[in-house]
Amino acid sequence: MLAVLGSAVFLGIAPGTVAAYVPWRITRWQFGPPLLGIPQGRAAGVLLLAAGLPVLLDSFGRFAMEGLGTPAPVAPTEHLVVSGFYRYVRNPMYLAVAAVIFGQALLFGSAALLQYGAAVWVAFHLFVLLYEEPVLRHKYGEEYDRFVAEVPRWLPRLRPPRG
Repeated sequence: MLAVLGSAVFLGIAPGTVAAYVPWRITRWQFGPPLLGIPQGRAAGVLLLAAGLPVLLDSFGRFAMEGLGTPAPVAPTEHLVVSGFYRYVRNPMYLAVAAVIFGQALLFGSAALLQYGAAVWVAFHLFVLLYEEPVLRHKYGEEYDRFVAEVPRWLPRLRPPRG
């Protein structure tokens, strides 16, 4: 139960700030002209939002229920989470947050939010390379090495690995 509460709090603090509060501060969720003058970009934005939110929520739930911990580095999981969207890509939470940000940029026609999304993406990538992967490799050893060998970091595979 503590893992669920911790994950819910972290969801509000981290992704809530990065993918909701900051985009709201940038756009005030006001519609500008479509980016590059392409109105269909708004539909693409809605699709990114619709795809990102369930992935984010599912991934947080898996950390609490299966990993018995939270995505927060101060309260990590007891078990490596390799089910759900983690069967297709190693970092579905980061992809989901990026999708939500880029979706809002397209929906609201905000170049500034697009730039912010790019900066967030670079920060995620560096965090994964410099902190997260070394920590997970140290904590989970061979189990993490197998996961890395089977599941790509950023580009989701179309089918989950066998077994």
